[in-house]
Amino acid sequence: MSSAPGYQAPTVTVSSSLPGRGVAEAVLVLPVVTGDTGPRTVGVDAVLDAEAVDAIESALSALNATGAEGQLHRLVIAGLPVASVLTVGLGDAGGEWPADTIRRAAGAAARALDKVGTVVTALSVLDLEAALEGLILGGYRFTDFRSDKTAPKDKGLTKIVALASDAKAATKAAAARAVDVASAVATARDFVNTPPSHLFPAEFAKQAKALGEAAGLEVEVLDDKALTRAGYGGIVGVGKGSSRLPRLVRLTYRGAKRGGKTVALVGKGVTFDTGGISIKPAANMHHMTSDMGGAAAVIATVVLAARQKLPIDVIATVPMAENMPSATAQRPGDVLTQYGGITVEVLNTDAEGRLILADAIVRACEDNPDYLIETSTLTGAQTVALGARTPGVMGSDEFRDRVARLSQAVGENGWAMPLPEELKDDLKSTVADLANVSSSRYAGMLVAGVYLREFVAEDVAWAHIDIAAPAYNTGGPWGYTPKGGTGVPTRTMFAVLEDIAANG
Repeated sequence: MSSAPGYQAPTVTVSSSLPGRGVAEAVLVLPVVTGDTGPRTVGVDAVLDAEAVDAIESALSALNATGAEGQLHRLVIAGLPVASVLTVGLGDAGGEWPADTIRRAAGAAARALDKVGTVVTALSVLDLEAALEGLILGGYRFTDFRSDKTAPKDKGLTKIVALASDAKAATKAAAARAVDVASAVATARDFVNTPPSHLFPAEFAKQAKALGEAAGLEVEVLDDKALTRAGYGGIVGVGKGSSRLPRLVRLTYRGAKRGGKTVALVGKGVTFDTGGISIKPAANMHHMTSDMGGAAAVIATVVLAARQKLPIDVIATVPMAENMPSATAQRPGDVLTQYGGITVEVLNTDAEGRLILADAIVRACEDNPDYLIETSTLTGAQTVALGARTPGVMGSDEFRDRVARLSQAVGENGWAMPLPEELKDDLKSTVADLANVSSSRYAGMLVAGVYLREFVAEDVAWAHIDIAAPAYNTGGPWGYTPKGGTGVPTRTMFAVLEDIAANG
């Protein structure tokens, strides 16, 4: 699976022993833990002899290393076929470490080795897929818009040798899956990081179509005229303030056998959000290049489902618009008709995501899916409630909890949130069926979920994942998460798809 537009994952080979040649310029990444008498290596007995292990542990002791989680040390050890060794701490010697601990350690190692082309890793002995995902995502770069003056002169991480207990077909298949998953996350990151000058609705739809067709998906694109004719009032209303008019993209993967499950994916694709007439403050408005993070993740996920040949049907419905203030923009107080007939009083044009999502949700439910997952950078209230790294998960109680559990298992850490029935009263309008914002300033994330619930068919299990902050890291890089687009919640959605494929 290739990323669009820029990042290419390194090549990966699996080896049951430390290569004797071809890695002279490489760095060997080794996990270490906090032992009773100092730091000690783990998971390396099968790939290093006792003399090399003693030399490494002695060097770490001399450096007063502790093996604390995330602690890095670069060593030169005589007699090894690699240029140097990088140790990465996993913390206490508990015998087992969560997959995301391995993933974060690998990501930290990749960031520390930014200019190194080849890495041999023993983290993969502990968890092959987590180690590969962490290395690939930690080594992610986005350089499409840099000139020769500032672009990196090196190619970054281009080759990974993953050490494992064996190199059998099943192990190699697991490695290939990890590369596919990480590449899908990189695809979502690339979309989010592409500036709005170059990723507007028509161009976003064009790139989504190209990715879909390359993956063998059925592709449908509705332009602004088709959207108007079909009655997509939310998408048209949000997009009509921009000279770059909206689109709706549908990507369909058919993998189910007769009687198999169908999953609908919906993602918010606001390619830039000024707030419209209810304009946002200028400070940090440039972060709104990420307001299509949900759409980016959905597109990457449906392509990944096809790549992995999941035995279910997956249908992505992706609304795309640019929210701009102009003489043609919708106004606070306007009334629009969502696809399906519900009328909405637009009290705040900066609550635009729910308007385009409502249209897409109704259309997605026309496919009679068993499950619907919708994700969006929807509310600043998510950040207030849960912080910058924890998505809020709302929806049908049982499915919501399933999605949150799987999100936590893959390290994206979604957290289940309620949808109190009384919040619907806050969305009453004096002139239409609904208002698009609450009359209260409280529980903004939950109110948005309550709004979206109105458009979900009664017999569809659904989950809404609010990724307002987790989709875009405005702080420093950490673990395998770079500054900028994160690709959240691509791995969550794919984990849910795999779980549905396995368990219904």
